[in-house]
Amino acid sequence: MNLTKSILALALLTGSAMANAADEDPYLWLEEVEGTKALDWVKARNAESQKALEADPSFKPLYERLLAINNSNERIPYVTKIGTRFYNFWKDANHVRGIWRRTTLDEYRKAEPRWETVLDLDALNKAENANWVWKGADCIEPEQDRCLVSLSRGGGDAVEVREFDIPSLSFVKDGFVLPEAKSAVGWKDRDTLYLGTDFGPGSLTDSGYPRTVHEWKRGTPWKDARKIFEAKSDDVYAYGFSDYAQGVRHDGVVRVPAFFQNETQLFRDGQLVKVPKPDDAEVGFFRDYALITLRSAWKPGKRNFPAGALVAIKVDDLFAGKDKFTLLFEPTAKRSLAGYSTTRNAVLLNVLDNVRSRPEAMLLDGRKWKRHAVPVPANADVNLYAENPDMSDNYFMTVTDFLTPTSLSLGVVTGKEHEVLKRQPAYFKSEGLVVEQHEATSKDGTKVPYFVVLPKDRARDGTIPTLLYGYGGFEVSQTPGYYASAGAGWLERGGAFVLANIRGGGEFGPTWHQAALKANRQRAYDDFIAIGEDLAARKITSPRHLGIQGGSNGGLLMGVMYTQRPDLWGAVLCEVPLLDMKRYNKLLAGASWMGEYGNPDVAEEWAYISKYSPYQNIDATKTYPPILFTTSTRDDRVHPGHARKMAAKLIDLGKDVTYYENIEGGHGGSTNNQQAAFMDAIGYVFLWERLK
Repeated sequence: MNLTKSILALALLTGSAMANAADEDPYLWLEEVEGTKALDWVKARNAESQKALEADPSFKPLYERLLAINNSNERIPYVTKIGTRFYNFWKDANHVRGIWRRTTLDEYRKAEPRWETVLDLDALNKAENANWVWKGADCIEPEQDRCLVSLSRGGGDAVEVREFDIPSLSFVKDGFVLPEAKSAVGWKDRDTLYLGTDFGPGSLTDSGYPRTVHEWKRGTPWKDARKIFEAKSDDVYAYGFSDYAQGVRHDGVVRVPAFFQNETQLFRDGQLVKVPKPDDAEVGFFRDYALITLRSAWKPGKRNFPAGALVAIKVDDLFAGKDKFTLLFEPTAKRSLAGYSTTRNAVLLNVLDNVRSRPEAMLLDGRKWKRHAVPVPANADVNLYAENPDMSDNYFMTVTDFLTPTSLSLGVVTGKEHEVLKRQPAYFKSEGLVVEQHEATSKDGTKVPYFVVLPKDRARDGTIPTLLYGYGGFEVSQTPGYYASAGAGWLERGGAFVLANIRGGGEFGPTWHQAALKANRQRAYDDFIAIGEDLAARKITSPRHLGIQGGSNGGLLMGVMYTQRPDLWGAVLCEVPLLDMKRYNKLLAGASWMGEYGNPDVAEEWAYISKYSPYQNIDATKTYPPILFTTSTRDDRVHPGHARKMAAKLIDLGKDVTYYENIEGGHGGSTNNQQAAFMDAIGYVFLWERLK
């Protein structure tokens, strides 16, 4: 089940609220995203930063190298099967915004497949004088001949939705069209959509996402769609869904009261009935079974399932209260479920074992679930995903690690071998590099793992320029992978790259995430500090040569590291960050993350948030390391005001600050390969010159 299709814009504060806050915050005017004064400030900072960074002799060759990687025709064109063909969205030097294209499996097997263009975004932009960015397509099941195509102006989360006809390769005349918004929209049937969007006052939550669910009939105005469900204003959002699971359809609505909670209701005999499960558990479907992923322990009847488990039960038995559960995955201290996908007859489990992927499969034979071994290479990071959940037991398998270019293979659940379809070329020189996994001891005694990639024969005397990357939030795991830009921009130059697995992530299941929620947030920061200190203790590097990088929630991590331990880092790269945690819940989608951080408007919760909020913890008397802030004007998820205000405040205090804001790009920071290469290049140039 696709839990979120796309989601939408929210109102800024009222003038009076802005005025009151301005009395306390002299930089509040920088929150006016497209205000003339604010954009003038941005353009001036961009000009300064671009001039300084591009003047570095390493910038141009690095940018050109990264752009060549981004545009390489030897990249793996990952595909999704729609109907009988395989679809791919592709960007390169000739297709800046990209093309949606398709081919057959026989063609895909070839070194240079013949592709048929389905939709050319560059041509569409030229015809409409627009700057559309691809945000995906949702195709009706099981026919898969009509799709809802989502297009974003400049890369933000807000999208325009248009109905697309696969047989004619064209938008449907007088078909479904929804204007730009952070909408939640999906198929109910061929002539009906489940719709959540901005219907006017009261239709959005405090987080700026759809609050109501409607049924929109073909040929009628979207504004007249019949409302079938309404969530609360302080919920995160609500949406309707129709899940076609291996021939069995499940319709319902989901109310999301907090980021990691959901109340799922199914239509049963025409009425919405709440699924009997924990509110923090996710539910998906496989045939007539419910698949329930647990974030906390659950005791239905006489059963006792641990947090992190995946259980299956027939939907009718679940509603009847019968004890007919099957435990598909049971976690351990080191093993967790990273996710699953379904084929015609099996559930593919992507399992993390000490932060390395070890996939498994559960095959449904009649009414019996059987564990099925998946033949996978040893000592590699492996992930499986279904080719087409309803049509076959085929699956795609990716194999990768820090030094091995990714390969894509095709397998079948009951098979013993895989057919290699594509291999990524080597984009950087890995000879002489070695990968190690270590543990650091955090402040409370917790062992925190991390990976380090470094030159094998270089002396460990504390002088290796080292880049430590971290995230630590929202149950997102950081796993090994072939990071071509880091390889070309950092490792090849003699540096070391470190991937942190701090609490707040999902590396060891939901308990690893929950250990750093709200009042315990400091644990994630202590973990990251412990890794930095451990790197120095092992003499891999030292503070003078140790740089750190993170974006979004990882940008908040960077801000905290900058303010709490400025002595431990030689330079900081802070990307699309949250930084003003006093006001984050009032900016764009910020209110939706209060389940992660807490509510700063509640005195008891601000008491612990205030201790780490970077913007409020700047000390004019401290010496801080050089810092580069990057963000995007078109980021409608994390407000660019966070980076703007923090940078402005530090600049006025005379600190060493570099700032660059991409005028478009959304939360990803870029919309095309050129922008992505530029953003990576300025980051690596900034860090290397300060850490070498």
